[in-house]
Amino acid sequence: MLDEAVTIRFDPHVHSRASYDGCETVNRILKHASEIGLDAISITDHDTIEASLRAAALAPSYGMIGIPGVEISTQEGHLLGLGIETMPEPGRPFEDTVQAIRDRGGVAVVPHPFQRMRHGVKRRHLTDCDAIEVYNAWLVTGFRNRRARTFAARRDYPGVAGSDAHSVLTLGRAYTEMRFNKDKEVDGEAIIAAIRNDSLNVFGRRAPMHRSMGHYLKGAGRKTVSLTRAIPTRIFDII
Repeated sequence: MLDEAVTIRFDPHVHSRASYDGCETVNRILKHASEIGLDAISITDHDTIEASLRAAALAPSYGMIGIPGVEISTQEGHLLGLGIETMPEPGRPFEDTVQAIRDRGGVAVVPHPFQRMRHGVKRRHLTDCDAIEVYNAWLVTGFRNRRARTFAARRDYPGVAGSDAHSVLTLGRAYTEMRFNKDKEVDGEAIIAAIRNDSLNVFGRRAPMHRSMGHYLKGAGRKTVSLTRAIPTRIFDII
C-alpha cells in the first residue's frame, strides 16, 4: 500500500467525431473530461489516430494527461492500442496487431470482448493481449461485463474500465483508477506501465437504456454511410 499516493482516474476508451459514430470535437471532450474530474484520457477512434494525437498534445492545457491510442479493426474483432503514436494496419490478424502495438511501445487492450454485434473478439481468438476491458459503460445489461471480468481473472489479465463514450453525455461513466507515489512523476508512460503491471481498480455505471439503444441505431446508420461514401477527414474538423 502507498501511504501517500496520487490517484489518477483514466478513461481509456473515448471516441471523437473522427469516428463514424462519434460526434464531439477534441476540445469539447478534453474540457468536459477535466470538468468531471478525470485526470487522463485516451481518444480511441475507429481506425484513425490523428484526433488522438491532437488530444494528447492539447491535454496538458486542460490540466490532463493525454495518451494517444486507437480502436483498430483486426480480422477477429476490435482492439485498443494505447500509448502508440502510429497506427498498425487495420484488417490484419488479431495476434499480429497485438504484436504491432507492443512493437510501438503500447499496450493491446481488448474492448467489449465476446460481443459479436460490437465486433468483440471471440473467446477462441483471444489467446494473447495486455489487458481486457472488464467494464464497458455501453452494455445494456451487466452480463457481458461479468463474463469479461471472469475471463480476465481466470487468464490473469489486467482489467480496465472504459466509458466507450461517443458524446460527452457518457464520458467518464466508466474509468480506470491507479495510484502512484506522490513523489513519482505521473505521465503517459507511467499509466501504460500501470496497466501492464495490473496496478488498477475499475469503476463504472451503465449508460441509460435509451442512450444505449439510440447509440446502437445511430452507429449502424453512420456505419452504412461510411461504407458507401468515403468522406475525407480534415484535422480542423475534429478539434
